[in-house]
Amino acid sequence: MDYQLSRGDKVFNWFNLVLVGILTLIILYPLLFVVFASLSDPRQIFDHVLLLWPRGFTLDGYKRVFGNSDIWMGFKNAIIYTGLGTAVNVVMTTLAAYPLSRRDFRGRNVITMLFTFTMFFSGGLIPTYLVNQALGIVNTMWVMIIPGAISVYNMIIMRTYFQQNIPLELEESAFIDGATDMQLLLKIVLPLSTPIIAVMMMFYGVGRWNGYFDAMIYLSDRNLFPLQLILREILVQNQMGDSVNQAIMTANQSEVNSLKQSIKYAVVVVSSVPVLIFYPVVSKYFEKGIMVGAIKG
Repeated sequence: MDYQLSRGDKVFNWFNLVLVGILTLIILYPLLFVVFASLSDPRQIFDHVLLLWPRGFTLDGYKRVFGNSDIWMGFKNAIIYTGLGTAVNVVMTTLAAYPLSRRDFRGRNVITMLFTFTMFFSGGLIPTYLVNQALGIVNTMWVMIIPGAISVYNMIIMRTYFQQNIPLELEESAFIDGATDMQLLLKIVLPLSTPIIAVMMMFYGVGRWNGYFDAMIYLSDRNLFPLQLILREILVQNQMGDSVNQAIMTANQSEVNSLKQSIKYAVVVVSSVPVLIFYPVVSKYFEKGIMVGAIKG
């Protein structure tokens, strides 16, 4: 028998739909504003309280961005740091989380406590810089990859996932069949852990892509700057790069301001596209991986 909603239930459902729709618009509008502004004539952007579509459609900002060698250099570096860094993160987190999830690993609780201690107490920025300097990785590509090789928070989530989803009987059966610890990890545990691995890739990947503070502290060679540091220069310091600066020098003051605004919005859109593409790929694993990895029964 079909369940008939009461009038109160229908009103409540419509109220929820309207409320969720309003909240969605509030959340999405800043992103839509940047996209529309990047396609608009900058002189018309601030003439309207709400920008609901491009005003004075133009692609000048994108032409300047894609013609700027600094943007392409930063984009290439960001891809390298994100790809290689995320791979290192996932491997190191897995190698730390799996042994700590094993019930037959003596001292795992003490080691977990030591890991957790580092979440609340650290040496600080200056000692960390001195350590990296002593290792000889300051102002190299590796300073963007090695120091942040593992996140304790993510490691704990992954360890809990292994504990809750890898049956002890399965491990014992594999050992009876002659499997080694590494074979158990590679051939049984990891194939059953796709959701949490996808979540870790998203956490680490987005963090790597958006990170700029480490680059600002440790890198002085401009050829090693990631895209976010180039973006910071454009948005905060109004440094546009040599090719853009040459174009600005040949323009009058009103054209200068318009060109700067177009470039700023276009750069924000270009830097956000990879994350917006990557998230839908792993979103189907996100809820399962996080909920199971965060709950300990």
